[in-house]
Amino acid sequence: QTRLAEAGGGSVQAGGSLRLSCVVSEAAKRFCMAWFRQVPGKEREGVATISMTGASEYYADSVKGRFRISRDNAENTMYLQMDDLSPGDTAMYYCAAGSDGRRCFAAIDSLDEDHYTLWGRGIQVTVSS
Repeated sequence: QTRLAEAGGGSVQAGGSLRLSCVVSEAAKRFCMAWFRQVPGKEREGVATISMTGASEYYADSVKGRFRISRDNAENTMYLQMDDLSPGDTAMYYCAAGSDGRRCFAAIDSLDEDHYTLWGRGIQVTVSS
């Protein structure tokens, strides 16, 4: 069974940076992927998506210009570089992956979590003021 494993979370002060990674247990090139986040008591929200080849990226308005999603299919790893972090970015961050061609096509400009069938366990990011 394919597994996703997040790493790189932690605590940082406002204005700081963190880089999250998500390792896929098999060939990552088969999957379109994304990052989501969730705060207790709130719905999970999409942060950024990336296509199978990495040619297309899509971001939530709240993170545009501050976060960058990328992937290295040779290393079966996806990344989320987070700069200029603020307390509002505090959340559990999850990586997600999907292999359905039609859903991956729709995910190019959508943050709908229904495009993805595989999820990591999540990793905490805490930003203090």
